[in-house]
Amino acid sequence: MKKEEKIKVGISVGDLNGIGSEIILKTFEDSRMLEFCTPVIFASIKTMSFFKKHFNSEVNLHGINEGDPIVEGKINVFNVWKENVTIEFGKEDQNIGTYAIKSLEKATQKLKDDNIDVLITAPINKHNIQSETFNFPGHTNYLEKVLGGNSLMFMVTDHLKVGLLTDHVPVKDVPAHITEQLITTKVDTIYRSLVKDFKINKPRIAVLGINPHAGDNGVIGNEDDTVLRPTLLKIKESGKLVYGPYSADSFFGSNNYKNFDAVVASYHDQGLIPFKTITFGQGVNYTAGLHKVRTSPDHGTAYEIAGKGEADESSFKEAVFTAIQIFRNRNEYADISKNPLKKASRKA
Repeated sequence: MKKEEKIKVGISVGDLNGIGSEIILKTFEDSRMLEFCTPVIFASIKTMSFFKKHFNSEVNLHGINEGDPIVEGKINVFNVWKENVTIEFGKEDQNIGTYAIKSLEKATQKLKDDNIDVLITAPINKHNIQSETFNFPGHTNYLEKVLGGNSLMFMVTDHLKVGLLTDHVPVKDVPAHITEQLITTKVDTIYRSLVKDFKINKPRIAVLGINPHAGDNGVIGNEDDTVLRPTLLKIKESGKLVYGPYSADSFFGSNNYKNFDAVVASYHDQGLIPFKTITFGQGVNYTAGLHKVRTSPDHGTAYEIAGKGEADESSFKEAVFTAIQIFRNRNEYADISKNPLKKASRKA
C-alpha cells in the first residue's frame, strides 16, 4: 500500500432496526475521520439518507454502485440494494435480517477481493439473520469460512485483551469442546496476533481455569488437571510465555490481568463479563486469526434505545481506529519479515 493512500474502511450496517446506522453516522460526523481513512458503507443511499434525516445528521453521503470508484474524502455508500426498506426501530424483523446479511456478504466479498482494506461490522441480531442460505451463529463463523484462517473472538483495548477458547457455546457443552488441540490452536492464534497485530514480540499470556478455582485439585471437576494444565505445560515447553490455569473469580479483581499481554478465558461469560465491566464503551471485538482484518463494537443492537438518538458511538469509533492500526501493524510486520534488521523498532 502506498503511504499516501488512505485505508479503505468497509462497514456492514448490521440490523437496520437497531443502533448500527446511528453509531456509524455519529462516528463520521467528526470530519477528522476522513483525514486518515475512506469509509465505504454497504447499504443503500436511500436507506442511509433516511437515517441521516431521522437523526438530523450533517454528514455528506456519496452513493456508489458496482464498478464505480471509491472516492477519497467522501463517506461512500455502496448500493447493495435499490428498493425502499421499512424501518421500525426496536423491532426484531426477519426481513430486516436479510438486509443485514446482504450488507455483510457484499462487504466481505469486497474485503476478500482487496477492494477495501478492513471490515467493521455493526451489530446484528443473531436470530433474525438465520435462513436456509445463512446458518451461522454470528459474524465470526461466517467470516472464517469465507476469508479463511483460524478465527478467535479477541476482545481488546490498549490495556486489556481477552480471548476465548469457546465462544457461542452453551455452558453445559463447554468442557466437551475444550481439547488439547483446541487449546493449542487458540493460544497459538492469540500469540501470533499479539506479535503481528499488536507489535508485542514476547507476549505473556494467562489462561483461566475451566472450573471454579481451576478445579481445586479435582474437588470441583478434573478438566483443569487432565486437559488444560498438561496442555499449557506443553505449550510453555515450546517457548511461549503461557501461564495458568488461574482461578477466574479473583483474577480480574486482584488486577492480576495487568501482568499479562492477554488473558484466555475458557468460555464466553467468563471472559466477557469482566472485560465489559472494566472497559465498556471502549472495548473492541476483534476477530483474530483471519487473513483479513475485521473488528466490531463490543455491544449489540440495543433495540431498547434504537431510533432515539441516545446511542454512544465510542466503541464503534474505537473499532475503526483498532482496525486501521492492526492493518498498519500487519503491513509493518510483513515488511520486517522481509528485512529482519527492522525488528528492533517493534515493542519487546
